[in-house]
Amino acid sequence: MSPIEVARKLAGFGKTEEACRAYVLALAAIPGPDPDEKMEAAMYILQFEGEYRAAYTAFLELYRDGHYKEDAWNIMTEAFYLPNEKLLRSRYENNVKQLRKYPYLFRNDFPEFEELPIKFYPFDDSSYVPYDAGAERFEDMMDPGEQVIHRNFFKNLENPLLAEEVYSQYELEYLNDNVRHSEYVGRENHIYLHYKSWGEFCSYLQVLNFRKLLIDKKLVFLIEDEISRYPIDFEAQYGIDYSTFPIKPLGIREMNRLIWHTQLSYHNGGDFFNEVFDGHPNILSYMPVMNEDMEKTMEDLRATLDDARSVQEIMEVFNNGEWDNLDMIRELYLMRDRTDKDIMVAICFRSKMYLNTLDPAARIVPAIFFQPHFGYNHVLLRGDDMGRAVMSSEQYETVRKSAVFRKFKYIKSFTPMRRITTSYGASIRFMWGSHQASLEEDDIFPVADEIVDRLLLRGYLVDEEQRALRDGVIVRFEDAKLNPAATFHALAEFLDVPYAESMTKCTLMGVTTNAMLDQEVYGFDTAAVYKTYDEFCCDAERCWLEYFLRDAYEYYGYDFKYYDGGPVDEERVLGWLEHFDKIDYYLLESNRAYHIDAVKKLRKEKAEAGEAVEYTATVEEEAEESLAEFMQIVKDRRERLARILLKGLKFVNEQGRPLKFMPKLELDPALLEQPLYH
Repeated sequence: MSPIEVARKLAGFGKTEEACRAYVLALAAIPGPDPDEKMEAAMYILQFEGEYRAAYTAFLELYRDGHYKEDAWNIMTEAFYLPNEKLLRSRYENNVKQLRKYPYLFRNDFPEFEELPIKFYPFDDSSYVPYDAGAERFEDMMDPGEQVIHRNFFKNLENPLLAEEVYSQYELEYLNDNVRHSEYVGRENHIYLHYKSWGEFCSYLQVLNFRKLLIDKKLVFLIEDEISRYPIDFEAQYGIDYSTFPIKPLGIREMNRLIWHTQLSYHNGGDFFNEVFDGHPNILSYMPVMNEDMEKTMEDLRATLDDARSVQEIMEVFNNGEWDNLDMIRELYLMRDRTDKDIMVAICFRSKMYLNTLDPAARIVPAIFFQPHFGYNHVLLRGDDMGRAVMSSEQYETVRKSAVFRKFKYIKSFTPMRRITTSYGASIRFMWGSHQASLEEDDIFPVADEIVDRLLLRGYLVDEEQRALRDGVIVRFEDAKLNPAATFHALAEFLDVPYAESMTKCTLMGVTTNAMLDQEVYGFDTAAVYKTYDEFCCDAERCWLEYFLRDAYEYYGYDFKYYDGGPVDEERVLGWLEHFDKIDYYLLESNRAYHIDAVKKLRKEKAEAGEAVEYTATVEEEAEESLAEFMQIVKDRRERLARILLKGLKFVNEQGRPLKFMPKLELDPALLEQPLYH
């Protein structure tokens, strides 16, 4: 029985709620229903108050496909437009009222509401489908408040900003918040907004809100051929000579823009990207820091500020050499209702060495470049009854709840990715080196089961409800090394910063890394691309990684080097597991030393506590028994994870919402120096 037949049967029995759900399923079925069935389903859902979005979408598709066109339009108008017309009218009239008295809009012939050429049909609380009455056409759905910056507004800062057809509320606020006042930079610095059609501009006043945007008088509206007035000579026309204003230092609350350099896993070239962005004139690069350390620093600073009884007292506290930018402390102390975000910004400004490469007269407020480390990224994965893998992460829950991330109004994120088998081998090498170094210390560092962790660390899959990652992109390490000009031009464009000369070299605090670091590979050296770390990983491990991460390999353009592309069943997976020679060697050797050390410490503690214990086994024997139990847990964990993933690579969050791939940074072919890495 087809979904539509099920729906009809349920409707015949008077089970309206169940029938609505069945009709929704019928609309989503592949192949979909024919036009008659689609109209039937949409009408029933609408009549009995089912999932209205499904009905809305069905009516919209019918109209666009030329089926029941008049009926669909009438229903949509009656059901979705007219109940919201009053609100749209009110918003339009309020905007007109504000704009009529605004000095930098040079037209005043606003049409009556009924004469507007575009109507907006609300889809939900934030999205609309514009209807062009003249063309009798529904346009693509738009969300004026979508928290994504889609353009490179700040590509060139030589002249005042000129932007075309900006109909996003979020982007308008972004421009207003991040372009500094002309009075602050000692030169004309207005935001010129050009709209090619007066009627279209006026129509969008139904869904935008200009009231707060007009307060600062930064915006200049140029309609149609008024583009010829760009840029306006404010001294000649308004008697304002901005060159007489001194440059104003940045204030804490001007900073509202965060570039979050996220950590996919380990050894993906994160330091290299930090070094490229270091010294950018429009980016305040803060050193990579453990997230918990930043939280502790913020907590301590807040407590100190709260305890201080005067400006003088707080200045004396911080006049100790650690803070050489005391103006920020003064501003923070005097600030009312200071937030965690304010405190973090002040911390980023605490040392002038972080500021010495910033352009003090820049037209825009700098973005804060922040790379928090989370230590061990703990990810949980379980299978559900629909054959999907349910993922949850303590790291991203921390980010979601963080006041810092919630208070930054504008967040761009980028995530370096390196060929997974290469990154894996580099991580094993690092952990083994850390283990060997720890043998001389009190706490022995064991190698972790990185081969499993790699299958869990799927940070390239994004929960769309996770605001901090909504406007993010994956950047391949290999592209950055082999095609740096193309990669960093594209990344600058995505992050909405100018491509700067500073991005052609790797620095720390403005000093080139080759002069500071004793490294085997540094800067734009491409040697790291071709390393395979054969002494730290074997082919069975790399086959396992390529197969179970094949979705990432395909989406991000990596070819298989070890997995042959053939069918894989449980038997083959278990065969790979039996030959994890490298990881098991490093696990056994490092954890043997760890377990021996742990047994020794425990026996010593008991002896010091006066416990008389008669041991039947040597330290080594007890450690081997514990080690055997540990390795069995490791083996069982690997097999359990493999069985979940063998059902398919379908990932959802705890609420069952599908996780989507973070987009890959696309490069301009004209800037490629070498063929793209595969």
